[in-house]
Amino acid sequence: MVSGATEAHINDMQTTYWFYGIAAVVALVFLAGIRVVRPTGRGLVERLGKYRRLALPGFNWIMPLVERMFLVNITEIMVNAESQEIITSDKLNARVDAQVYFKVKSDEESVKSSQYHVFDYRYQIVNLARTTLRNIIGTLTLKSANSERGKINSELQRTMRDETTHWGIEIVRTELKEIDPPPDVQETMNKVVKAENEKVAAIDFATATETMADGARRAEIKRAEGIKQAKILEAEGEAQAIQLVNEAADRYFVGNAQLLRRLMTVEKSLAANTKIVVPANTELVNIIGDMAGLLPIGRGAPPAASQARHSGGNDLPSALAETARHLPHA
Repeated sequence: MVSGATEAHINDMQTTYWFYGIAAVVALVFLAGIRVVRPTGRGLVERLGKYRRLALPGFNWIMPLVERMFLVNITEIMVNAESQEIITSDKLNARVDAQVYFKVKSDEESVKSSQYHVFDYRYQIVNLARTTLRNIIGTLTLKSANSERGKINSELQRTMRDETTHWGIEIVRTELKEIDPPPDVQETMNKVVKAENEKVAAIDFATATETMADGARRAEIKRAEGIKQAKILEAEGEAQAIQLVNEAADRYFVGNAQLLRRLMTVEKSLAANTKIVVPANTELVNIIGDMAGLLPIGRGAPPAASQARHSGGNDLPSALAETARHLPHA
């Protein structure tokens, strides 16, 4: 009885051990097959060397020892096309460097193509970019290559896109990094650019000087025109004044032209309070006395010369009007 119970207990223990052993193996197999794919990649699962399925981002499980997963980065990648010397169409050596930006497309066929249709696509892209650059720049002169970078970038991108269509790769953009001519050619080009800049500066200075001279000439013309217009207006004013004087003479001094002439002379002389000495015993003295409200010589008045020296020209207009009123009309 004891031996039978012991044997049963041993069998139970062995069964338990087997159970735990199998559970441990299953757990280890399960843990060994866990794969986590990040959003920046995709996974290619192969079973016994044959493509099985595409692993998407998140939790994935493969059969250990039977299946393998290869991760593929689908983010944008930049590779530098190593610097190289290229002979341009004008027989000059130029050191050229470029950068290529690309990424693997995220769909299943593109991910498969990037692994099964091309070996080491990064290396292939670098060499393809170098070869394409030699073909493009070799047809251009050094000057046109420096001035047509956008055209070179577009043609490089288009050529590489056509060549990598079956690789499952998208060429995002290409950038021509530098085009360096030989040192002696660079020095000559710098001198040419400096000379052209000096020429442009000289032309700008000459244009500015010409503009200033033209402005000064126009200002002088305007000033001369202003003086001319002022003189014309002054002459017109004098003509109107003469016309008014003539009309007054025709109306009030008919037959007394000589007396009118004397009065005009006296008016001009006394316009600025000028002191005038007039000979005595003349008609002009009597007229001045009448204009100033004084008695002429011969009617008990002081000498005309003394009175004239103390009289100013401020009362002359009213005096002329008074005199004209007493003269005989035509």
